Amino acid sequence: MSTTSYELSNIEALEAESIHIIREVAAEFERPVLLFSGGKDSIVMLHLAVKAFAPARVPFPVMHVDTGHNFPAVIEFRDEMVGRLGVRLVVASVQASIDAGRVVEPTGPRASRNQLQTVTLLDAIEEHSFDAAFGGARRDEERARAKERVFSFRDEFGQWDPKQQRPELWSLYNGRHHRGEHIRVFPLSNWTELDIWQYVESEKLPVPSIYFAHERDVFSRDGMWLAVSDVVTVMDDEVVERRTVRYRTVGDASCTGAVDSAAATVAEIIDEVAATRITERGATRADDRASEAAMEDRKREGYF
Repeated sequence: MSTTSYELSNIEALEAESIHIIREVAAEFERPVLLFSGGKDSIVMLHLAVKAFAPARVPFPVMHVDTGHNFPAVIEFRDEMVGRLGVRLVVASVQASIDAGRVVEPTGPRASRNQLQTVTLLDAIEEHSFDAAFGGARRDEERARAKERVFSFRDEFGQWDPKQQRPELWSLYNGRHHRGEHIRVFPLSNWTELDIWQYVESEKLPVPSIYFAHERDVFSRDGMWLAVSDVVTVMDDEVVERRTVRYRTVGDASCTGAVDSAAATVAEIIDEVAATRITERGATRADDRASEAAMEDRKREGYF
């Protein structure tokens, strides 16, 4: 008798692990939510959730923490995708937090609402009594995010202590928590940016147009190309020019930079990402450059 063996590819193994994690959360928690920005990582995460429960619908809502300063193309894509999939969208508004006096909007030419998202996120988790929140952090993004376990405990104040991580032996996850506490869950923990794009190609997933090379009015600041927009102040010594760029990550337009690129297809993006030695957040997120511990400090306070 002959037997046929089948070895999973890297992408298939990552997909299977992520689907297992998503199903585990659905089984263990009462009110999970999937954080969805309309970016490539959250697109992949939502697609995995669809696969995890097909042919039924995704049994939990998706939530976008909206700074009000997002790229219009990404917001349009977000609304189209959740509408097509029939999932419930919860929008947590930073502008609403400002109006309610929960946070104070920074001022000045370098002002950004990006760091205000933490309060808005924690308020929304409390308001909706979410006990688990899926996030799209990957192992190759930023050192603080690489410290995360798959199930990352948050106390009653939404805070994270990297020294109090729970063991996760043999893919066993501990979701125990008291009322008021919650768990952040990272199904993409073992993925890289390259894995994401290879999966986008293999699954033929749509992504927002700003990921592809296009002409845009930009100016150089802190080694990044920032786009000219209503939410960015161009200073007197900054020169606006027309360049062919694309975005490796999407977020608040006031602090998310573009990169020079001619990659107009997913295959070309894969080739570009495979050759780069600079992480996407290190190259394109101004707020992550405040200090070497900037992201870890924000995560301790409850950031994504």
